[in-house]
Amino acid sequence: MPERDVTVGQLLLTEYQTLKDEQKARIGFRDNLLYVTLTVVAAVIAAAAQAKQSSMLLALPPVCVVLGWTYLVNDQKISAIGAYVREDLGPRLTRLAGTPDAPCAFRWETDHRTDARRRSRKAIQCMVDLTAFCVVPLAALVLFWAAGDGGGLLVAVSVLEALAVGGLGVQVVSYAGFAASE
Repeated sequence: MPERDVTVGQLLLTEYQTLKDEQKARIGFRDNLLYVTLTVVAAVIAAAAQAKQSSMLLALPPVCVVLGWTYLVNDQKISAIGAYVREDLGPRLTRLAGTPDAPCAFRWETDHRTDARRRSRKAIQCMVDLTAFCVVPLAALVLFWAAGDGGGLLVAVSVLEALAVGGLGVQVVSYAGFAASE
């Protein structure tokens, strides 16, 4: 039998490291999206107030929907990587190590999920996400509607924006993962 230069275990550990690097990069990108959103919101509100043009507030919903969706997609990929490591890669490495009855090779991937406050943190994070990406743009729309200085086309656009923001809100809640296994 020919000697192997690379073992299956080495390949799996390389896969693990590559996945963790991707996860780390996605976490940084995802978290920065909240700061970008806050900056854009402040800039649009300041510009609308300075110009005394409530119609400028119509820029917030599409920006928040795009940033919110990007945030959500990255968050889902971060969770998917964690699930893959917990449910597939870790157990394969554990079996390969010859200890199939031992806990998963990467205990942190499962242990940190058993914290008693996990559900409350997830609920608070969901509220933060909803506030940043949905409540703020909906408030901008309410201010636009209350100002009453939009023409028929702008009102129609604002209604479509409200529907898009509502759709994002549904997705934020559905991806929040309140189930104990998530």
